[in-house]
Amino acid sequence: MENKEEQITSFKAAMGNYPTGVTVVTAYNQQNEPMGMTVNSFASVSLEPLLILWSVDKKSHHYEDFIKADRFAVNILGANQGDLCTLFSSKVENRFGQCNWEKSAMDLPVLANSLSVLQCKTAQQIDAGDHTILIGAVQHIKNEEKEPLLYHRRTIGAIPKEFYK
Repeated sequence: MENKEEQITSFKAAMGNYPTGVTVVTAYNQQNEPMGMTVNSFASVSLEPLLILWSVDKKSHHYEDFIKADRFAVNILGANQGDLCTLFSSKVENRFGQCNWEKSAMDLPVLANSLSVLQCKTAQQIDAGDHTILIGAVQHIKNEEKEPLLYHRRTIGAIPKEFYK
């Protein structure tokens, strides 16, 4: 049996080798300022009702604000939006001042030209170790025809064209 550090290293290697899509989850904080963070722990949960989930690290700068938010948007990034993935995973202060975004009809900050945007009402929060899982009831969906942005082995990029038939 591996020791705790070896287990964590092995776990990170296994999860880093699992390709995922890339999202930026956005909302307004208690001061009505837009906030957002890059998230790859995103998944569909249910079709009836429409539910999705994502998880936020309890050590995250925006943790308390996301826990208090009653709504959020999941911006699924397109292949040409790697800069947004990097921006929203950085420590940059004014992230929204460096990208195109708008306030939606549901009063949420949404990123322009995303592959998809799912606007959600927070339905449930589940304590899960050093993270909290947020389950959202999907209220509105917008889709664009474009290729997705993927994350694999600490690299972001598009699916190579030779994989399409």
